[in-house]
Amino acid sequence: QVQLVESGGGLVQPGGSLRLSCSASGNIFFGNVMGWYRQAPGKQRELVATISSGGSTNYADSVKGRFTISRPGNNDRVSLQMNSLKPEDTAVYYCMIRNGPETSWGQGTQVTVSS
Repeated sequence: QVQLVESGGGLVQPGGSLRLSCSASGNIFFGNVMGWYRQAPGKQRELVATISSGGSTNYADSVKGRFTISRPGNNDRVSLQMNSLKPEDTAVYYCMIRNGPETSWGQGTQVTVSS
């Protein structure tokens, strides 16, 4: 089982920026996919962005052009740079990794966009 630890959430005004980071530990295979999902109150968890170990990315339409996912350094980290934040981006953001046959999730970090 892979463990994930997220950081970087918080409160920001509309139009502001935040950067989320996630570190994975455990038996991590090459060829994994890491990413971010989010869940707003009363809504289902939804994809934000994913990135493969080879650098291929996938974004939700709602965040394209505003969010950038990256994998800095080793094969065990993922970051999400969020710019031009909107109130509708408010949610708990979860880091995930698809590692071989398993998918693991972080505990979630709250992002609140409000004036």
